[in-house]
Amino acid sequence: MSNTKVYLTRVIPESGMKRLKDYCDIEFWRDDAPVPREVLLEKVKGVDGILSMLSDPIDEDVMDAAGEQLRVISNYAVGYDNIDLDAAAARNIAVCNTPGVLTNATADLAFTLLMAASRRIIEGVDYVRDDKWITWGPKLLRGYDVWNSTLGIIGLGRIGAAMAVRARGFKMRVLYYNGGRRSEYETECGALMVESLDQLLTESDFVSIHCPLNSDTKGLIDSSALRKMKNSAVLINTARGPVIDTDALYDALENNEIAYAALDVTDPEPLRANHPLLKLPNCIVIPHLGSATLSTRDKMAEIAAENLIAVLEGREPQFRVK
Repeated sequence: MSNTKVYLTRVIPESGMKRLKDYCDIEFWRDDAPVPREVLLEKVKGVDGILSMLSDPIDEDVMDAAGEQLRVISNYAVGYDNIDLDAAAARNIAVCNTPGVLTNATADLAFTLLMAASRRIIEGVDYVRDDKWITWGPKLLRGYDVWNSTLGIIGLGRIGAAMAVRARGFKMRVLYYNGGRRSEYETECGALMVESLDQLLTESDFVSIHCPLNSDTKGLIDSSALRKMKNSAVLINTARGPVIDTDALYDALENNEIAYAALDVTDPEPLRANHPLLKLPNCIVIPHLGSATLSTRDKMAEIAAENLIAVLEGREPQFRVK
């Protein structure tokens, strides 16, 4: 084992933990809750690498607390909006992530949410558990057709394209909006680019968000955007919570401006049990499970560990953001 020191902001699956333990001296936060800010600032002092979660803000204060020897921040996620990239670049710190491996797991979950919302599955489960099921009824919990409908995808990257491929199995017409840029995945997934977000919102029966969070996408789905959607539309978000204005979404659902929302990510995250969104029957919220399969989370751990080790050994990591 070398004298290299690494701090992990959470325990990761054993495949990654073992690789790091064999390579360097590691310390890690043991609780399920995010590491408190004051603990993080103390524990990173003197480390050569940080393995972080997407829930951990890694800004210039954290980098400076670590010291000039800090060489790499390896994020256990495909997204990296929790890391100040400019601050890292100014300090010559490599930033790495884990793209690709979680594409199919996240797309599977996004389509699961689409189906669960369209057929009101959670409401149906609660209906039975609450002992309301008396008999079959012609108007009982009627949902919305998926077959031959229109899916609008915001952000046609790897995950958005995988979502489009799943939609083709249901003969869905797939539109996408990519900020005016044509996606490299367009042909292989059979999606049609629209010129404006307004067009996608007005034409889609289902809208699924797969864009990164940045200054252009924060609050992208606000009250104005929601009013452009069909009253029967379903909104799915497996990207980042702040892409949607939470208060605007609540109002749109409460006033039946859209039919349903199904969220794997929220703003704030997590939502507490008393949050108004959780009182609405037409809103599904789950606890950020996009990549939560055994094989995917194991592979993410391996990639995050290998990215970190590569930089510390002077090699180019497999997935370097900046």
